[in-house]
Amino acid sequence: MAEIIQKDGTWTFDGDALRLTPGRDKNVSLLRRTLGELTVPLRALAGISFEQGKKSGRLRLRLRDGADPLLQATGGRLAEPNDPYQLTVESDRYGVAEYVVDEVRDALLLDRVPADPVDGYLLPGPSVPLSVSAGDGTASFDGERVRLEWNWKTEDSKSAAGARLLALTDLTTVEWHPAVGLENGYLRFTVRGAETKAPPKYDPNSVELWGFKKDPLMALVAAAVQARLPHPTVSPEAARATEQPTAIAPEDDHDALLRRLRELGDLHKSGILTDEEFATAKRAVLKRM
Repeated sequence: MAEIIQKDGTWTFDGDALRLTPGRDKNVSLLRRTLGELTVPLRALAGISFEQGKKSGRLRLRLRDGADPLLQATGGRLAEPNDPYQLTVESDRYGVAEYVVDEVRDALLLDRVPADPVDGYLLPGPSVPLSVSAGDGTASFDGERVRLEWNWKTEDSKSAAGARLLALTDLTTVEWHPAVGLENGYLRFTVRGAETKAPPKYDPNSVELWGFKKDPLMALVAAAVQARLPHPTVSPEAARATEQPTAIAPEDDHDALLRRLRELGDLHKSGILTDEEFATAKRAVLKRM
């Protein structure tokens, strides 16, 4: 087993998978802390690298295209602090980082893991239910439906119809874009038969984002939905014929739901989830139990 423990997080490799645990340091991003521990199977990896710097270095994982719904939904637009596949390494641990790289590369060679794209998700995506408030609204997802609710900052023409309830089976795509410079970001859902090019500010199926602290959390909602949509390699005709998502579904057993309740409680205590967000997510978990 190879393991590196840093303030930024801990990476552990057992020969079959890499377990990525975010650190408790105050500099660890809100998105990574909310996402929690990730288990990346060896067959999902395309490569690993380590870059040395004067004061610190950086471990980077490269996943095979199409393996992770989070990367699929964000299109590589996650800023460096929010990228769960990077780890900041202190200079006195450069040797350990290089050892981890060698172990993972050797395993990739021994198992003959190809670096080409995959035709199905190899990671399950964020756990549900999820509820995030940012920008001009709140996006909630329970695994079957997306609910969009608006706040006082929402454009009148968009909020006039009230909250939106979108069935997963009616969605064709989901996109998350961060705010960049003077350009606002968004979380957009495309509904079959109701495609639009309207700006997110006026699109009732989009949440507009303004570059604030909680914006990246909307990427988790996007990833959770993406994980349950047909994989991008599946043709639209095949997706309609089967009407079944190809994503790996999360565990629905009692123990998994109890773990999710504990996670929600921890996020609420630490201030990551507001009282309202915690209550909404808790109700959804209890309903599934």
